[in-house]
Amino acid sequence: MTHRTLTPVIDGFTFLEGPRWHDGRLWLSDFYTHQVIAVSPAGKVEEIATVPQQPSGLGWLPDGTLLVVSMRDRKLLRLAHGELIEHADLSPLTGGHVNDMVVDGQGRAYVGNFGFDLMGGAPFRATTIVRVDPDGTTSVAADGLMFPNGSVITPDGSTLIVDETFGNRISAFDIAADGSLGPRRDWANFGALPDTDNVQELIAAAAIGPDGNCLDADGAVWVADAIHHRVVRVAEGGAILEEISTGDDGVYACMLGGEDDRTLYLCVAPNFDETERSSTRLGRLLATTVDVPHAGTP
Repeated sequence: MTHRTLTPVIDGFTFLEGPRWHDGRLWLSDFYTHQVIAVSPAGKVEEIATVPQQPSGLGWLPDGTLLVVSMRDRKLLRLAHGELIEHADLSPLTGGHVNDMVVDGQGRAYVGNFGFDLMGGAPFRATTIVRVDPDGTTSVAADGLMFPNGSVITPDGSTLIVDETFGNRISAFDIAADGSLGPRRDWANFGALPDTDNVQELIAAAAIGPDGNCLDADGAVWVADAIHHRVVRVAEGGAILEEISTGDDGVYACMLGGEDDRTLYLCVAPNFDETERSSTRLGRLLATTVDVPHAGTP
């Protein structure tokens, strides 16, 4: 376990998610206040938009237009002239809330979803990643994923890397010129899981619960381990290169940014229980400095 000083940046939020470093600020979603915010390195907060059906993943089209996942109605929205309008309806191709997202250099969004009613205690089900083209056209890009979550695209635009929170693994897909994905392969696999649809059994058996992630310039991925109160830096193949504890708080997303791209931001909260998080303001953003900068964007 590496000891690095974790410095508070902002607090008093419900559940911060979907961090992206963009134009000199960290952009985030706060689930239960329904706010998309942007935070300066000094901790100054600007409210960008309100998403009534709960915001999550964030990204930008090539012209700078913000895209926001709207979780509960399973839509992708875009911010145009200060107003959120529907970019795509993902509900026919998804199960449960839509969630994290990454947008490539051509404006194609790859969006994950829960696959089942996680907060309601439903049995686990594998699910899809949906591709949304810049014109709003939707298609299933991949299927059979175990809660696809944090996603990154390598700077050359050739590979999509996806955390599978209940799969004990990180997956990778080759990206074709038309945006279609090749077959899933293990980028890192942390061990076999029992054949069960019981979420608690999957959690208990997992070595890691990969949630949000970000890619550094050496090709390693920082992963928020939603089960074990830590972020880990993982090499392709699964070797854990570094581990940072978040103490009593769970950590659910991370992002590299800051003025030198070496600030690692961590979204932390006591747990991910919807009832507790929506009724309290214990969500925080922490930061620490690491050795290898962000990989950049495709």
